[in-house]
Amino acid sequence: MPTRQEQKEQRRQEIMYAALDLFVKRGYAATKIADIAKAASMSVGLLFHYFESKEKLYEELVKMGLQGTAYPGAQKCEHAIDFFVQFAEQLFTYMRQQPYVAKMFVLMADAQRSEGTPEHIREIAMQVNTIEQFVPIVEWGQKEGSIKQGDALALSSAFWCSIQGIAEQYAAHPDMGLPDAQWIVDIVRAK
Repeated sequence: MPTRQEQKEQRRQEIMYAALDLFVKRGYAATKIADIAKAASMSVGLLFHYFESKEKLYEELVKMGLQGTAYPGAQKCEHAIDFFVQFAEQLFTYMRQQPYVAKMFVLMADAQRSEGTPEHIREIAMQVNTIEQFVPIVEWGQKEGSIKQGDALALSSAFWCSIQGIAEQYAAHPDMGLPDAQWIVDIVRAK
């Protein structure tokens, strides 16, 4: 039987996932705290025992999204192209197993660009710059010949814009199949 603390943490996670769904569907500004409480099957008063405000809940989700972008530094590969292959394959596997992963892509993009995002939360979201994080990997691959030649920032952007679009479509249509990771990697792969 779970301890009281484990039950509380599980309930907290349920609230976060309910809020994530609503923030993705409606955006931050259009989502009301009462909507989140209803989606989490609890009263607004009880929800406030877990999160002091909608803003704090949103901030917590954005911080969770920021933590999820630490991936590039953690991956070790012999060749740059292997990095892209492993990254895309693992990401698509995570999306299939944990649908909230795709929703986090939507949430983070919205937090960065929406005028309704509180400024301090937008600043947290803006710390995510995966396009720039991948530039050194592209440059490494260009030097070794596994990544096509061209502007490294533009190549990284093409790869990431494709990933972002796929994540957004998958978040909206989870029954949609995900593409083969190799197709996405071919955006940067030297031929």
